Amino acid sequence: MDFEFSDRVKELQEKLTRFMDEHVYPNEQRFDEEVATGDRWQPTAVIEELKEKAKAAGLWNLFLPESERGAGLKNHEYATLCEIMGRVWWAPEVFNCSAPDTGNMEVLERYGTEEQKKQWLEPLLEGKIRSAFAMTEPAVASSDATNIEAEIKRDGDYYVINGRKWWTSGIGDPRCKIIIFMGKTDPNNPDKYKQQSMILIPRDTPGVKVLRMLPVFGYDDAPHGHGEVEFKNVRVPASNILLGEGRGFEIAQGRLGPGRIHHCMRLIGQAERALEKMCKRAKSRVAFGRPISEQTVTLERIAESRILIDQARLLVLHAAWKMDTVGNKAARKEIAMIKVAAPNMACQVIDWAMQVHGGGGVTSDFGLAAAYAQARTLRFADGPDEVHRNQIGRLELARWN
Repeated sequence: MDFEFSDRVKELQEKLTRFMDEHVYPNEQRFDEEVATGDRWQPTAVIEELKEKAKAAGLWNLFLPESERGAGLKNHEYATLCEIMGRVWWAPEVFNCSAPDTGNMEVLERYGTEEQKKQWLEPLLEGKIRSAFAMTEPAVASSDATNIEAEIKRDGDYYVINGRKWWTSGIGDPRCKIIIFMGKTDPNNPDKYKQQSMILIPRDTPGVKVLRMLPVFGYDDAPHGHGEVEFKNVRVPASNILLGEGRGFEIAQGRLGPGRIHHCMRLIGQAERALEKMCKRAKSRVAFGRPISEQTVTLERIAESRILIDQARLLVLHAAWKMDTVGNKAARKEIAMIKVAAPNMACQVIDWAMQVHGGGGVTSDFGLAAAYAQARTLRFADGPDEVHRNQIGRLELARWN
C-alpha cells in the first residue's frame, strides 16, 4: 500500500488548494447572498463565473477513474482532491465534480450506449446540463433496495414508469435535464436482485412531477435541492434502458462504490475545516479568566478531532487503494467501513466545533450548523449505518467458517 502520489497528482493538489484560497473561500458570503436574493432555485452567478476559471486552470472533470473523458486519476488519487473541494459544500460544482452528476456520469461512461453517451454524457461533462438520481422511495424501507416498488413496464417500443421517489438530489436545479431512475421490470423474478433495472428519463417527459423539495434540518440546499417526485405513466423509448433488464443492482454497486469514496473524502474536508474553526475560536475567546484553548476539555476535543480525522482519512485512502488494485467487489468491506466511520467522525468533530463557538455555533454565521446537517444526512445516503455494519459483520464472520 503506497500513498506516494505522482508529480501530476501533487501538482493538481497544489493547484486546487490555490484555487480554493484565491476564488472559493473569498466568495462564500457572495454565494449565500445570491441564493438568498430572488429565486433561490436559479443557478448562482458566482459559481458560473468560477466554472470558467476552473476550466481555464485545468481543474475540470477531475473524476472518472482511468477514463480518457476525465482526468484519468485512480480512486485514491482523486480522493485527495475530493477532500480539498469538500471544505466548502458547493465547491465541487465549480469543478464539475458534484453529486449526483459524478455518479450519473460514471454510470453513463461504464454502462451507457454510444448514443446515450452522446446525448447525455457529453453535455454533462461540458457542464451544460445537470442530472438527478431517483432510487429511494417514501413508502418502503429503501435501506433494503429490494423493497423498491416503482414499476418499469415494457409496452412495445416503450417503457411505462410509475412510482414515487424522494431524496431525488439535483431535481430542483432548472438545468437538470436527465434522471436515472431505478425500478422493477420483473417483480416476480425468484432472484430478488434481478428484479430491478435502471432507465433514463428526460426531465421534461410528461408525467414527471416534483411534489415538494425536502429540507434537511431546515436547509433546502437551493439551488440544488432534494425532491419528492411523482412518476405517473411516464413513457420513454425502450432504448433508454441501461445495460438491459434486471441489471439495476449491478449498476447501483458500480455507481455507489466510487460515490462513497467521494462522499467520505468530502466529509473529511468538512471536518478539517471545522477543526480549523474550532482552534481559531478557542484561541480568540476567553472564559473564566483564560482562553478557551487552555481549558483541558477543549484541548482534549481538539486532540481527539485530529486523531479521528486522520484515522478516517487513512481508512478511506485504503479503501480507495483497494478498489484500484483488486476492484470494487473485493473492497466491499472496506467501502462499508468508511461509510460508517467518516460521517460519524464528521458529526462528532463538527459538534465539538459548534460547542466551542457557543450559541453562535448553531446559527448560520459560521457554517457549522449546515455542515452538521450535511454530515448527519450522510449517515443515511448511499445506505444507512445499520446496513453497512451488518455487511461488515457478515464478512468478518465469514472468515471463520
